[in-house]
Amino acid sequence: MKEDKLSLGQRVFGRIREDILSGRYQKNEELKEIAIGQELGVSRTPVREALRQLELEGLITIIPNKGAYVVGFSPEDLHDIYEIRSVLEGLCAGKAAVHATREQLDALEEIMCLSDFHLQRGHYDQLVELDNRFHQLLYEASQSRILAHVLGDYHHYVERVRKVTMAVPKRSGESNEEHRRILAAIEEKDEAKAAGLANQHIMNTIKNIDSYGWADVLK
Repeated sequence: MKEDKLSLGQRVFGRIREDILSGRYQKNEELKEIAIGQELGVSRTPVREALRQLELEGLITIIPNKGAYVVGFSPEDLHDIYEIRSVLEGLCAGKAAVHATREQLDALEEIMCLSDFHLQRGHYDQLVELDNRFHQLLYEASQSRILAHVLGDYHHYVERVRKVTMAVPKRSGESNEEHRRILAAIEEKDEAKAAGLANQHIMNTIKNIDSYGWADVLK
């Protein structure tokens, strides 16, 4: 019973967080427990628990006797997230060069082939999904549970930004090629090279967003 309750709370938390990160809930918008509970078909208890967890993540603020309000991410927050990611992605790729299994490398190769196919046809929604899968597999290949968890959260936080940047043909092509070089270094078991390339991959994304403004990608 307790496990079922925890599972329900986590599902409610995941749904509300997704709605915040996707932009469905806007900055400063009030999150009403009753309305959310009715929409999700749950009582107020798991909604209240989810809101407390979201406050710990910094996505909302709860004002006593008033309510819960969306904080979201500012352009400065996003810039910080990408800078932190650049360091952690490098660490992750370096570990993957040491620990990746043949099965994981084959899966990453398959993603690259599919990415080439969809890039040529301008299927940008598919490219975003393949980008998700590439990075998730990279995190798993690092064999670091903690690193995979932290990077998974950061990757999810910037999903809205990634959808915008991956829809730009020039950047999506560059990103694909950067993935290919990272994978080659991992297959060569070159830890330092893989780390450097993964770090630069995220820094290139920062430069790309700088070119047309962080605030614009949040619209």
